[in-house]
Amino acid sequence: MLPVTSSPSPLQRYAILVAGGSGTRMRADRPKQFLELNGEPVLLHTLRRFAEPQLRVDAIVVVLPADQFETWEQLCADYQVQIPHLVVAGGASRWASVRNGLGQLAGYETGVVAVHDGVRPLTPLAVIENTFAAAAEHGAAIAAVPPKDSVRGLSQQGSYALDRARLRLVQTPQCFEIGLLRRAYQLPELATFTDDASVVEDLHPIRLVPGDYRNLKITTPEDLLLAEVLLRQESK
Repeated sequence: MLPVTSSPSPLQRYAILVAGGSGTRMRADRPKQFLELNGEPVLLHTLRRFAEPQLRVDAIVVVLPADQFETWEQLCADYQVQIPHLVVAGGASRWASVRNGLGQLAGYETGVVAVHDGVRPLTPLAVIENTFAAAAEHGAAIAAVPPKDSVRGLSQQGSYALDRARLRLVQTPQCFEIGLLRRAYQLPELATFTDDASVVEDLHPIRLVPGDYRNLKITTPEDLLLAEVLLRQESK
């Protein structure tokens, strides 16, 4: 278990939970963020993580496709969700969705904002806290883990070995000083943007924070099965 560090400043904290999946790879009858995980929707588990009082998150924005608003509203009613949060429509890309979520925080001038995948419901609180704290100190920080397997690059001649000691697998949350993130999202969208760190890195260096292998992103049926096992172990 990673130690929880103390934030070096009392900056306000915000979270944008991006949940725009369709569930195609899950081969399911509903978007993956609404699939049941140990009795509750995946997205609700994620929302609860960021609503933990010890994290001191002041505002949470959930980004969903507009045609999923009614479903989420019904699920919140069914599960008696009392967690305050704003819901905003996503865009045609993840970049556009995060930008829309950031727009809902226009009333906040200072602080640190975490951008997180809505289908990462098992993120340890220590990872969230430490990433918030690192961003408060350094301006930009993301969670990442070393690859477990050997990694190879592709070339026209075939493939070649890469030094996995110099590689990291990127996770979320990805946390940024809110003014920095706003400046980054005022720039044009590029095809090379794969996450928020890639949007910000031309403006500011990115600090890496140790992530956690339990912080899986649910994209396949196997991921959901593993998440169920991990969640049951966590609750013991």
